[in-house]
Amino acid sequence: MDEMIIDRDKIKAELIAKNLYGEQKQLIKQRRIRIFMMSILVAALLLTTIYGTLENPFQYTFSNIGNFFTYRLFFIVWAIVVGTAILLSILALYRLEQYRRKEAFLFIALASVFLVLTSLVPALEELYPFWHWIHWACAIIHAIFMFLALTPFVIWVSRENPRLRMVLQIWLMVIWIGSVFPLLFFGKNGLFEMWFFSAVILFLLYLSLVLFEEKIVKMSVAFLKDEPNLNLAIEKVYINLEHGKNNHHQNHPENRQN
Repeated sequence: MDEMIIDRDKIKAELIAKNLYGEQKQLIKQRRIRIFMMSILVAALLLTTIYGTLENPFQYTFSNIGNFFTYRLFFIVWAIVVGTAILLSILALYRLEQYRRKEAFLFIALASVFLVLTSLVPALEELYPFWHWIHWACAIIHAIFMFLALTPFVIWVSRENPRLRMVLQIWLMVIWIGSVFPLLFFGKNGLFEMWFFSAVILFLLYLSLVLFEEKIVKMSVAFLKDEPNLNLAIEKVYINLEHGKNNHHQNHPENRQN
């Protein structure tokens, strides 16, 4: 059986003729955005796990770890990385789902800003009581803005995708109720913070996987219909036609399979 010949120039010309070239470039772009978003979220999750377990999370909060020990710079780096990862991923999901509430963009931006401020403001009550109060105020404001940015968006996505409604509602309960339980039963320690940030990041990973995949599948339908060769149709979806020279698999005897 002959090897499939991939002719980039021919594929590009065919897509242009069918007015699908722009769609194909958008597909490549969406896949790259999804990979990037999921990569930074995984990095944020790993950093959260490492930072939160530098000391006993049953005894010390994230703020305690950053202020009582020699991890202050690590605390600031953690806040910047996690805040940026959450901000970028939520903005990407807003754009993907065409969620255009202006206040939502403000809320998620402020949530990230106040997370970083929480790490910058010292949390040493005996030495700096005023700044300690500011620190906790920033932490509470961060949680409020995160709630205002994430919850209405999830409700909106549930309305647009009824099949996801139950799963998304469970995720919200896991995030918010699950974060309160450790605080009520174990007191003020790192468990509720570990749960909150890990649950939010995992939820954003889930949304990125499901919503981007759904978008990619919908956009791919135009490439798969009326195609006699399914493998070639899939190549048209995923091959990068913007860079690189034409890559032919020459149909010589050494490239043939019997």
